Amino acid sequence: MAKPSPCPISSGELRGPRTCDCELALLPLRQLLLLQPDCFQLRGDQLAVLRPPRHRPAGGFTVLSDGALHHDGQRHCRLTGHFKRDVELTSHRDYKDYRETILSRPLVFFTNVRTKNYSSKVSEKTYAFIVNTRHPKIRRQIEHGMNTVISSVFGESYKLRFDFQEVVKNFFPPGSHLVTGEDLSFSYEFKSDALFDFFYWFGISKNTVAVTGKVLNLSNTTPEKREIITMFLEKMSEPYVRLNSFSDRNFSVTSRDSIDVFNCSLTPQPSLTNPPVRVC
Repeated sequence: MAKPSPCPISSGELRGPRTCDCELALLPLRQLLLLQPDCFQLRGDQLAVLRPPRHRPAGGFTVLSDGALHHDGQRHCRLTGHFKRDVELTSHRDYKDYRETILSRPLVFFTNVRTKNYSSKVSEKTYAFIVNTRHPKIRRQIEHGMNTVISSVFGESYKLRFDFQEVVKNFFPPGSHLVTGEDLSFSYEFKSDALFDFFYWFGISKNTVAVTGKVLNLSNTTPEKREIITMFLEKMSEPYVRLNSFSDRNFSVTSRDSIDVFNCSLTPQPSLTNPPVRVC
């Protein structure tokens, strides 16, 4: 059967919870439920995103969804405990709270993918796509997108979308189909009280950031690797410790207050020297 080929876990990309610099990750939803029962539970036709355990109240994951999914293409499930993928903000406080929500925990999206095996039999599987917002490259793209749109609208209304469809599509082998690719994005719409929002009315202040990064394949069934992946996910979802306060308008390009989820010191990455992501 055709399987995702880039960055397989057997290649040594993930040798332990402290050695991998993860930007993005992908694993089957069934595996996520098995490895993270304190955060996700399937109860009948309801997938519950649980509150973080008491020993790490600020940890866990932020799930962005429309509130429903088709589990492995066979079973309709409702989600609880998630955040809406598309939201409307009307005040500066709303914006600050939303920004904190997006950047303080790893983001999780659920999407269905159809693949073909060697006998051309089509199968559909639900995957959990994880965005490590603490990684400098990922955090930089989100911060830069938010800062750029604020600087360009001058107090007017605007809409900003972050999209991961292309990076996930490129992860799977040719011939695969993203059944619910639209679920791999999130957006916020800021509504100002400006009397004339000409740029917003004509769509000029509606922008999309196509986020890029390396996707780590966490699909594995061996007991040894499952244990490593479990520790990896727990480490990634630990409470985020901000080393200093940040400005909600003018962030550092490389996010000096970002920490490595594996408790090792950050080293300069080549990606940080690339030109800023373009907002189109």
